[in-house]
Amino acid sequence: MGMTKTENTSSAVKQKKNILQWFNSLTDTNKLLLITIVAFVLMYVSAMIFEGKGFLKPQALCNILINNAALIITACGMSVVMITGGIDISVGGVVALVSMICAVYLDLHGGNVVVALLIALGVGLAFGLIQGFLVAYLEIQPFIVTLAGMFFARGLITIIHSEPFDVKNEAFVALKDTRIEIPFIGSFNNRGVFMPVYINIGVIVALVIVVLLFVLLRWSKIGRHFYAVGGNAQSALMLGINVKRTRFLSHIICGLLAGIGGFVYVLYVGSGSPSNALGMEMNAIASSIIGGTMLTGGVGNIIGTLFGVLSLSTIKDIVASAGLTDPWWTGITIAAMLCLFLIIQSVVISGKRKK
Repeated sequence: MGMTKTENTSSAVKQKKNILQWFNSLTDTNKLLLITIVAFVLMYVSAMIFEGKGFLKPQALCNILINNAALIITACGMSVVMITGGIDISVGGVVALVSMICAVYLDLHGGNVVVALLIALGVGLAFGLIQGFLVAYLEIQPFIVTLAGMFFARGLITIIHSEPFDVKNEAFVALKDTRIEIPFIGSFNNRGVFMPVYINIGVIVALVIVVLLFVLLRWSKIGRHFYAVGGNAQSALMLGINVKRTRFLSHIICGLLAGIGGFVYVLYVGSGSPSNALGMEMNAIASSIIGGTMLTGGVGNIIGTLFGVLSLSTIKDIVASAGLTDPWWTGITIAAMLCLFLIIQSVVISGKRKK
């Protein structure tokens, strides 16, 4: 015999209770990561159902990764700093400065691509070292230090070169145009020819960095120190953790990733311009928050940051696909999305504290 209505209701209640118990057993970081992934999947599936158009093609998701590879790298660095309880709003300026320096070196001086990458790493490392020292050892507010860094980087750009230009270096252009096809995944065009999806070098770099940082934060000693310092610096100090050195290292990592992000950015746009990467620091912060990294520190996940970037880009594409082309529509939508995730974070964390 089949189950009665009462038994069905009781079974559903038990199942719901088990799901809630499982969710409550997760750490704050994993809870927020799960929420971010579910939100992105629902958002993207809704776009496929109601918007259709390009969202139905497998290449659409790859295009999001291609268009945002530099932001993924930069946002990962931002997340590391935020996990320690800090902030770095200079990353957009550093990305722009690196892209301009590399473009000038490659195009106007006929430079080598490998040397350009080393220059990018050097510039990012210099910003990370200086800002990290000021924040960690001189205990100056990170917002003030990195604000100065942002203005300094933006100012240097126009000194180096004030006009936009395209990079025509042959080796650079060949690297820029390199496409990596993913076999067996794709769609048929109007002529019935199968077109496999593709990604570029920047996406490979971004995904490798995500994996490396995920491993670093989850299984390394320094990763645990980042969370401990962000959660409670005083308690971390009592446990024997060198708080100053930990914060210093977080800024070094962020600076290095901003340098790599700058190289990937110029590899994507193929040009140098004073207007490069405008607003990237705000997008990096927003992506980190949407991905579950808390501004108060101690909570965050690099995989969540990746999905935060994907969610941010997807909502922009949905707004554009809906015909709302005015920039302020995008701004309003992102603001609403950001506020929603901040509320979710507050509810999740406060709910645990009440228990």
